[in-house]
Amino acid sequence: MNSADPVAALLAAWGCPADKAGEMARQLERRARQLAERDGCSAEESLARLLSLMRQGWAAREREAEPPPARPERRPTL
Repeated sequence: MNSADPVAALLAAWGCPADKAGEMARQLERRARQLAERDGCSAEESLARLLSLMRQGWAAREREAEPPPARPERRPTL
């Protein structure tokens, strides 16, 4: 089992297409290592931050895809 497998499984559970989850996980782990080196923190902390940002982005996209709530009918005032 490679280290990207759990990340890929998590991404797939969040709605990432299964055929893209493995590659996306590898890219995220590579970027996490770069950020860890740059920022002086652990790769795990960087990966957690990246995953949090991705989840927020997907949640926002899901909200945008939902139809807006129906507005109540307004009756003219006399």
